Amino acid sequence: MSLSSIALVATVVVGAGTYLMRSSFIHALAGREFPPAVREALRYVAPAVMAALVISLGFDGSTEVGWAEVAALVVGGVVGWRTRSLPWVLVAGMVTLWLVRAAA
Repeated sequence: MSLSSIALVATVVVGAGTYLMRSSFIHALAGREFPPAVREALRYVAPAVMAALVISLGFDGSTEVGWAEVAALVVGGVVGWRTRSLPWVLVAGMVTLWLVRAAA
């Protein structure tokens, strides 16, 4: 076997394994009712992930945070504060980032 065919087989095997591991939780918990405390805690997963991504972008040292990123963060924060909707935060932040970068 050539190196490229080994890489292809490895990619397919790892991809299938990842899919099976992730989907097993979905299938195992699909018909169950979660307690109210768990449902309440799950509401905070998406904002926590977004906060972790923003903080890691700003403090990892490998990328520079400029005015475009700061403007997108501020606009996203205001939109999140006003709407309490993560999709709107993402849309507002990304549009702001693109517009500020295009204007620069």
